[in-house]
Amino acid sequence: MSQQSSFHHKITQCLCPPGSGVYTFSTAKERKEKLQKTIFGQTDDVEKLWAESLNNLAHSTKAVILGIASDCGGGILRGANWGPLFLRLALLEKYPQTKAFDIGDVRVIPHLLHDKYLNEATLSNCKKALYTDENSAYNVSPLSITEDIARDFYAQYPEKGLFGIGGDHSVSYPLTKAYLQAKKAQGKRAAIIHFDAHTDLLVERLGIDICFGSWCTHILDDLNSPSHLIQIGIRSSGKPKSHWENTFGVTQHWAHEVIEQGANTIVEKILAQLQNENIDELYVSFDIDAIDDSYVAATGTPEPDGLLPEQAMEILTTLAKHYPISAADMMEIAPFTDSSGLGKASRDKTLTVASEISAFLINAINK
Repeated sequence: MSQQSSFHHKITQCLCPPGSGVYTFSTAKERKEKLQKTIFGQTDDVEKLWAESLNNLAHSTKAVILGIASDCGGGILRGANWGPLFLRLALLEKYPQTKAFDIGDVRVIPHLLHDKYLNEATLSNCKKALYTDENSAYNVSPLSITEDIARDFYAQYPEKGLFGIGGDHSVSYPLTKAYLQAKKAQGKRAAIIHFDAHTDLLVERLGIDICFGSWCTHILDDLNSPSHLIQIGIRSSGKPKSHWENTFGVTQHWAHEVIEQGANTIVEKILAQLQNENIDELYVSFDIDAIDDSYVAATGTPEPDGLLPEQAMEILTTLAKHYPISAADMMEIAPFTDSSGLGKASRDKTLTVASEISAFLINAINK
């Protein structure tokens, strides 16, 4: 079996059609069918049509969408597992001209996070459930599957880039880890541009080392320098900026700095750093709570005093003029969660902001 056909087989086993990552019988059924009909033209035989579509991956757009409908790595309010379905629909409705090949969703067992936390009996049971083979060589947890797929993807298609849709922010751990290792193998120096209200720099949370609050800590060794993790929008932290920068060596631009100094001043500082450190490419990891909670209430940890959507877009637009954004993700959209009390209006407002940023990032990857 060739490397390409082996990867194709792995996708058909470890992934499922777009929108099917959350296993339910009736919840959001109409939305799933709407998405799949838009993509495949019908709602029958979607598994077959999706598997056949994978034959076109090699000749597709540079930007490739991967949904990871997992919120097991979160811990405040759940619901980000619905992000991939709702954001895809918003993108198709609001930005139909934005093109990306949709490779599908990771097959998520919602109780699992990473295979390293499982004993042999659980691994066997889950392999039997996912693959009808308790001795399967494939992983069973969403983070483990994602890293395996992403690593093989970049090995097979080094000129393409994944646009990951989560899911809670732990999902960015396997996406960025595979990306950074691939770029190092290509001899390229990559930086992570991380938009977030929180640092995500815990070493562990309640004994778990990989989660939404700690994923950044565990990719630092994959960067050429910890300072190549550049965080924008931070404002909810029990420790001052100096603690995080001095302890971990990362670079931070807190939300109040963007507001007080202006997005243009901040992005000029970032560009100067990227140039001084000979960065070749960028990965953008975007937690939607980087944006002020008056715009994005449909998320697990909304925070006040955040970035305005136009400030985030100004930073991204300027960065994209100077550096290739070769991969990205959008995380922590929880459509059924609402801290504003406005219900559907709050969800729609959140998706409007998230889809604008996502469409920009997908177009940037395609360039």
